[in-house]
Amino acid sequence: MLYNTLGKTGLKVSRLGFGTMRLPTINSNADIDKQEASEMLSYGIENGINIIDTAYPYHSAGIDGNGNSEKFLGEFLKENNLRDEILLQTKSPSWLIEKKTDFEYYLDIQLEKLQTDYIDLYLLHSLTVPDWNKVHDLEVLDFLDDCLSSGKIKHVGFSSHIEIDYLIEILDEYPKWEVALTQMNYLDEYYQSGVMGLNYLKEINMGSMVMEPLRGGRLVQNIPNEVQELWSTAEKKRTPVEWALQYLWNRNDVDCVFSGMNSLNQVKENVRIASIEDKISENDQELIREVARTYRTFLGNSCTRCGYCMPCPHGVDIINCLTEYNIAHMMQNPKASAMQYFTLIDDDSRADSCINCGECIPFCTQMLNIPEELQKVYEYFGSEFNHF
Repeated sequence: MLYNTLGKTGLKVSRLGFGTMRLPTINSNADIDKQEASEMLSYGIENGINIIDTAYPYHSAGIDGNGNSEKFLGEFLKENNLRDEILLQTKSPSWLIEKKTDFEYYLDIQLEKLQTDYIDLYLLHSLTVPDWNKVHDLEVLDFLDDCLSSGKIKHVGFSSHIEIDYLIEILDEYPKWEVALTQMNYLDEYYQSGVMGLNYLKEINMGSMVMEPLRGGRLVQNIPNEVQELWSTAEKKRTPVEWALQYLWNRNDVDCVFSGMNSLNQVKENVRIASIEDKISENDQELIREVARTYRTFLGNSCTRCGYCMPCPHGVDIINCLTEYNIAHMMQNPKASAMQYFTLIDDDSRADSCINCGECIPFCTQMLNIPEELQKVYEYFGSEFNHF
């Protein structure tokens, strides 16, 4: 296993982190296959993974309930006497916070589930602009100060799905931030904070961690023939997983990549790849860009996110509805972006809130019939999350 320094924390972390959002299950998302999941974690730790990521809602029956990932992980670490052998990262459910006392309420629940008296890295989870404004007004920074002083938390940060301007704004608010977890893969260079966000994190010596390196597995499953043909022309032959992971590890602004593995074979393959220095040539870097361009030919519509259609008089988040639809359509599977669609867009701002008034149509620079496109979005994702 190869290791990096996690920014200003000074921690040495395996460049492959173990994400526990997609552990193997038996009957439902909430029913973790404990035997297989334990084998996976044991193999990963024995072979050098030293950082594990979880969160309050992971492996819940719904999309944001009290999940079983933390509970399982706490049991596993205690039974195997491994708590002090790894760095444990979990996240505060910012969308559930309604009053100041909620911060400590949820942290105490998480400490109990994880069977520990401290968290190595505690992140505000999946910050959106409204959630950040809410928790900021509820004095979350004072709460983090208190937790750092008491030792309940060793290092603080946040995960986010926001644009670069808002990322910088949040980073500038609190000098004690040490880590940030953002979404990145070779398709997402200009999605959310993207490469500009990674560059900024590097500039300020912030620990830079990446999620969704395989876009929920979509970059390695059911690969279009056009993409397969491109990969076959590479100077050095790699598997789709190798292309996706080594693309990130060839960057100097990525300290740790979290992969949500759900089988022992996936753990073994990812550990193998993470243990190899694999310099990607300039020609193969250009090939990766060509693969990304080819994927984009499968977009569902020609929305450019110019924003002229906004604001919708009825509150529909037109831009992000079309963006998540385009990403899922590009990957030929709604699972590629369903989680983002249902968690990052408010209930009353999704596509099914469109009343077909047509006021947006004259403003579209791409001459899209936006209500018709929103109907496609609704038909594609549905009205409730059921894409586990």
